[in-house]
Amino acid sequence: MKRVRVHALLDGRDVGERSALEYIRPTQELLDKISRENNFDYQIASGGGRMVTTMDRYNADWDVVKRGWDVHVHGHGDLFASAKEAIVKIRQQHPGVIDQDLPPFVIAEDGAPIGKIEDGDSIIFFNFRGDRAIEISRAFEEEDLSYFDRSPRPKVEYAGMMQYDGDLLIPKQYLVDPPAISRTMGELLANTGVAQMACSETQKFGHVTYFWNGNRSGKFNDDLEEYVNIVSDIIPFEQRPWMKSAQITDTTIKLLRSNKYRLCRINYPNGDMVGHTGVLRSAIIGVESVDLGLSRLLPVLDELQGIALITADHGNSDEMFELKKGKVITDESGRPKAKTSHTLNPVPFIIYDPAYQNEYRLKSNLEAGLSNIAATTLELLGYVPPDDYDESMIEFV
Repeated sequence: MKRVRVHALLDGRDVGERSALEYIRPTQELLDKISRENNFDYQIASGGGRMVTTMDRYNADWDVVKRGWDVHVHGHGDLFASAKEAIVKIRQQHPGVIDQDLPPFVIAEDGAPIGKIEDGDSIIFFNFRGDRAIEISRAFEEEDLSYFDRSPRPKVEYAGMMQYDGDLLIPKQYLVDPPAISRTMGELLANTGVAQMACSETQKFGHVTYFWNGNRSGKFNDDLEEYVNIVSDIIPFEQRPWMKSAQITDTTIKLLRSNKYRLCRINYPNGDMVGHTGVLRSAIIGVESVDLGLSRLLPVLDELQGIALITADHGNSDEMFELKKGKVITDESGRPKAKTSHTLNPVPFIIYDPAYQNEYRLKSNLEAGLSNIAATTLELLGYVPPDDYDESMIEFV
């Protein structure tokens, strides 16, 4: 391939908050080397922080996709001579901005964008996870898209790294077969006739539906399942750290008291989404909001004689500053360096069972993780887990 353009979506979220140049510099050096040694034309063409450019998820804010479309396809945006220059100058213009929030930028020569996506181009979206890849894939593939005006829409060959949605076949072309995830707990229970509900706000709605069901967007049984998506506010999470925790709690209590559902799964996004901002005060408020929600939910379980399983898939708000050998790292000005990425700390797994009478106990010496929760849940519901599930964390006595 003699001509390649890279459209760089910057993180600063699952890596250091201002680490973009650590990735851009070696990428640029490699592209320059390939171009120089082979007489090729490899360049970075556009970019932006992933929370504001291209990578929306769960239909939370299609303006994010539109901004990406405008810079990648149309070349509309602030012009810079290189990605490095763009990042340096944008940081100067917006002191304190972190990589995930960098506004979109376009690389240009003689005032003209060097890499607009045009008819005849081929595109590979280099993302393994589906949640932030589906909407931009739809924008390139679907004939009719109502969320924003794409015109002129280029005729391109589009492929994802994987197929991000096996039900809706998004995208149609992909490089790597996705993992076949079948017989999830939700599917088994639906096939057994167990009614279930799932609730979160938009930012994590897919985590209790799409991901939960093995990268499937739909339900297993429309009559037995209810999915509630509470629309997230389109506002920086550090400015509204309580997010929709109250509404998630309200909805869950209402559905619990309906006595329709044997399994209810919910996700409070605060600890993750607010933790990613790196703003300590906001993270504290976000976690306190979840605490408040649980303080309202658990008495309802007392009333209904239900059981709550409380856990997380990783840490985030538990460590808000970068650490080295147990000490907080400071920046050039002596201020603590915010940590915006997930932590590696163990997470709690709590069984709240108001009717508990010593009929079961936690297994000893079990190195348990998230994959053990499914069998544990099935046993607490009175079912025997499949033999190939990772074992339950409890044993009956």
